[in-house]
Amino acid sequence: MYIPEPHNDFIFSILGEELGFIGCAIVLILFAIFIWRGVLIAMRAPDMFGSLVAIGITALVGIQVIINVAVVTSSMPATGMPLPFFSYRRKCFIYFTM
Repeated sequence: MYIPEPHNDFIFSILGEELGFIGCAIVLILFAIFIWRGVLIAMRAPDMFGSLVAIGITALVGIQVIINVAVVTSSMPATGMPLPFFSYRRKCFIYFTM
């Protein structure tokens, strides 16, 4: 079937196609561990600024993951939000002239 933007918006569906259910579950578990560790770091930060930075970075990544997985599972309309830490590798060709 046709996926509009498989290399960026729907990268989780390609991940599911290549790795299967177990692979998708492992990726979601790793994101959950990342979010949990970010919250723990924010709670243990010695000052308010460190706490806000840690929770801000964790929230940015967590919200992107939630939105991307919701778009891929058709729970919400397509938004154009990519999945963090996964990207499309573009091949760059450099031509040298002599």
